[in-house]
Amino acid sequence: MAARLLPAVKFLIKGGLAGAAVYVAYDQGLLGSGTEGAKAFKKAQETLPPAIQEWTNYLGWELPPTPKFEFSVSNSWNKGVHTVMSALSVAPTRACEYTVEGWKYMKDLVK
Repeated sequence: MAARLLPAVKFLIKGGLAGAAVYVAYDQGLLGSGTEGAKAFKKAQETLPPAIQEWTNYLGWELPPTPKFEFSVSNSWNKGVHTVMSALSVAPTRACEYTVEGWKYMKDLVK
């Protein structure tokens, strides 16, 4: 009986972790607008290095310094939205083209 419950328990644990991850992402503003995402990213950049440093000191580890980089979340978000919308806008045309090519291929096979 325990062997049958194990997959259900695993599913519940994974589902709970996924739900918690989505909740935290939403709560921190990562699923909002580009400006909210930028604020959340800036907050993470300010908060994580001291926390990581505290844990590495506690554990006695030595990590290399964190790289500094400029990253615009809103620009990346906008680029992603444009890319997805562009792909969706040409999807019907591409589907039609691929259908025509598929029919041609099938006709050639039948001949």
